Amino acid sequence: MKILTGNDLKTGAVIWWTGVGWSLDVNNAADVGEHGAAVIAREEGAQNVFAAYVIDGEKTPEGVRPAHIKDRIRALGPTVRPDLTLKPSDPEAVNWVI
Repeated sequence: MKILTGNDLKTGAVIWWTGVGWSLDVNNAADVGEHGAAVIAREEGAQNVFAAYVIDGEKTPEGVRPAHIKDRIRALGPTVRPDLTLKPSDPEAVNWVI
């Protein structure tokens, strides 16, 4: 699956394309297939996102998982302070990155 990620213009937060808008949760990411470039052009033109790009991902029983470790870290949050991740109460969250 192909998914889109970028940064929110106002907050700088990592966001994921849902098919109709943007979400902070990678599990809401939608498969854009071959339409990623068109969505990026439209959304960056409307100033809804900054530095968006298409990545590979896969749908797992736990949700959407970016294929590359860099994007898994972006999806979860800081790795040096597990209490600051997007899943601070999940002790297995850090294992999801690797």
